[in-house]
Amino acid sequence: MEGLHDARHEMAGAPAEGPGRTVSDRRWAKELYSSIRCAAALLAMLLLIDWGAGDETPWRVALWCGLSVLLFLVLCPRRISAGEGRLACRGLLHTRRVRTDLLVSVRCLEGISQRLAFRDAFGGRVELDPRVLVNNPDMWHRLSEDARKSAESGLLLCGATELRRVEQRIDRETALTVFKVSGLE
Repeated sequence: MEGLHDARHEMAGAPAEGPGRTVSDRRWAKELYSSIRCAAALLAMLLLIDWGAGDETPWRVALWCGLSVLLFLVLCPRRISAGEGRLACRGLLHTRRVRTDLLVSVRCLEGISQRLAFRDAFGGRVELDPRVLVNNPDMWHRLSEDARKSAESGLLLCGATELRRVEQRIDRETALTVFKVSGLE
């Protein structure tokens, strides 16, 4: 048992196998710009209303700035990237990583918005919106290959159904895009 524990720690610190290229969410910059724009529009609107009403005070300006920053923090997208054997989700305060070649479960979390939760053999956990994978076929391909390795090695015991659903959704979206581009819709 001790040997297994040591091997896990060695593998956890080791980089993912191979020099594979890293794929990032290609819509992240657009979503970041959109969240900045929304926060700035709210600030401008609140300051304009205060200026028009003649209620402009330093405390109110500070309050509106704080409210705009809070809106930005809520809307700020996480930066998601995938490389050979890993998936990372970087937020404003922390980064979560999971070894995709050592996945033990993939779960679909229902709620206000659908999320996929990935968990690896070391307890690492990453949650992401399935639309990120639909919008980034390269990222899905990287993740799918590694999940297949996990399933073949017997680690991935829970989540094959969720991965098939995502794959079907990606195939459907790709087919619709091809039909639109070719004018066959």
